[in-house]
Amino acid sequence: MTPQRVTLVTLGVADLAAARAFYARLGWREHGATEGVAFYQMNGMALALFGRDDLAKDQGRAGAALGTGAMTLAQNFPTEAAVDAAYAAALAAGGTALKPPAKVFWGGYSGYWADPDGHVWEVAMNPFWPLAEDGSLTLPEA
Repeated sequence: MTPQRVTLVTLGVADLAAARAFYARLGWREHGATEGVAFYQMNGMALALFGRDDLAKDQGRAGAALGTGAMTLAQNFPTEAAVDAAYAAALAAGGTALKPPAKVFWGGYSGYWADPDGHVWEVAMNPFWPLAEDGSLTLPEA
């Protein structure tokens, strides 16, 4: 049995310098300086940016064409206004608009944008999932 947790999400990117610059424009701070990979400390986990070719090699699949878009990374916010602000900031930093924030069928408010490598991010406000002061989420009891 393995623990039910994720400690690191790694995104394969076409150009590490360009990806670093995009996330810096979002206001994200890199954790230390590491050759060939960028790490970002998050609430209880980390995000990494890694060149696609190097990531494929690290996975033991040198030369494999790694894709994007088959998953969504999400950030939840306490208000619709905060969702709108995060969406606008992503577009201003160079992100691509996929779906502007709007009220959704499940009772919340959400929108989608993609980073320059096509990684899809959702920004949302879910009235059924209260956030901690630091923005972290603990799912309510079912």
